[in-house]
Amino acid sequence: QVQLVESGGGLVQPGGSLRLSCAASGNILTIITMGWYRQAPGTQRELVATQGSGGRTNYADSVKGRFTISRDNAKNTVYLQMNNLKPEDTAVYYCHADLLQIGTGRKVYWGRGTQVTVSY
Repeated sequence: QVQLVESGGGLVQPGGSLRLSCAASGNILTIITMGWYRQAPGTQRELVATQGSGGRTNYADSVKGRFTISRDNAKNTVYLQMNNLKPEDTAVYYCHADLLQIGTGRKVYWGRGTQVTVSY
């Protein structure tokens, strides 16, 4: 079993910044891709940013130039630095990990989510 523990959400004013963190622990052989998705009320969960084990990144068009994803592979941790936040960034942010486990193969895990609210 694998656990993803997120932290760093909260309330911030438009134009402000937040940094999300997600640490993976448990039965992990290697993490293939790790990243963030978000879901606002009444909408489908959408990709925000992901990073492969080789460092290749993928961003939603709506966050390019404002958000930066990074990974610490030694700690099985992914970060999301969010700058110039906008009200439309308000959502629950979910950590995602596509990984190989010892003995059970490849599997996708999700964190429980952390709320990000951008408002005055």
